[in-house]
Amino acid sequence: MIRNAFDAPPEPGTATEIAEGVLWMRLPLPMVLDHVNVYALDDGDGWTIVDTGLNSNRTRAAWEALLAGPLQGKPVHRVLLTHHHPDHVGLVGWFMQRGAELVTTRTAWLMARMLQLDAQDRPGPEQLSFWQRCGMAPAILHKRAQERPFNFADCTWPLPLGFTRISEGDVFQAGGRTWDIRIGNGHAPEHATLWSRDDHLVLSGDQVISTISSNIGVYATEPEADPIADWLESCERLSLFARPDHLALPGHKLPFTGMPFRLRQLIDNHHSALDRLHGHLSEPKAATECFPVLFKRSIDDGAYGLAMVEAMAHCQHLWLTGRASRHLRDDGAFVWQAT
Repeated sequence: MIRNAFDAPPEPGTATEIAEGVLWMRLPLPMVLDHVNVYALDDGDGWTIVDTGLNSNRTRAAWEALLAGPLQGKPVHRVLLTHHHPDHVGLVGWFMQRGAELVTTRTAWLMARMLQLDAQDRPGPEQLSFWQRCGMAPAILHKRAQERPFNFADCTWPLPLGFTRISEGDVFQAGGRTWDIRIGNGHAPEHATLWSRDDHLVLSGDQVISTISSNIGVYATEPEADPIADWLESCERLSLFARPDHLALPGHKLPFTGMPFRLRQLIDNHHSALDRLHGHLSEPKAATECFPVLFKRSIDDGAYGLAMVEAMAHCQHLWLTGRASRHLRDDGAFVWQAT
């Protein structure tokens, strides 16, 4: 079973001590998922922090309060980045300019660096074509074609050259502990998780969260990808190491125990969604026409983009595993049909 280890998150500007040398802090996000968890590992003469939040005036002010308060004015000498998404990498460059070393996987660094340099005033032809392939509603497609798209650089501090690589099976020393690096995929490529050899702590990032399933989407950067297969493989493999007493420290929501149960739940939920989708595709449909069966709730404008790329990922997984066919419809959308 899943049990939350704390009743409430730390208040703004404060930290909760998870264990000796490990602090949990929470930063604001300007979206429905309104927070990201970050952690500080006490190395004696300084801190290793795990993830950083978005680059914004509000987040930088929150960090200044944390640095002066619970972090006791000691320097941040390393940033451990779990994965490249902007709510995690947003202020890595800000800390690096202050002298911190970046420690992350090669793919996380390359993705963050590439996306940061790819700023656009309007969506490019590849992006527009991909949205059409997903079956984006014509009115939404027309509107988005005229607007400045989301740019990674808009919410991340410029990322300097240089990082220290971690990989599957590496060992990392921080917070008075020895951590084993185990890599997940699906939500983000080469997502780092850290498993303490000295106690029951696991820094699980967005790879394992207690009450929400991380978004798993196909994007124009790799339109033929199969992130569902990557996610399922990662959950199965991490299950081999998970114990019921492990305390998972996730990127969102509350720390929890019950990792084996949660990993099995994530696996079963996606297989169930794939089976529902397979039944729904008895008649050909575009990915955006599969929202009701996949999400079982209404999708508003704010969630449309994430729902679309996740629906695309599930449809594409059925196609890549031989459970569905696909062809291009006259409106430029891929339509999928169960085989």
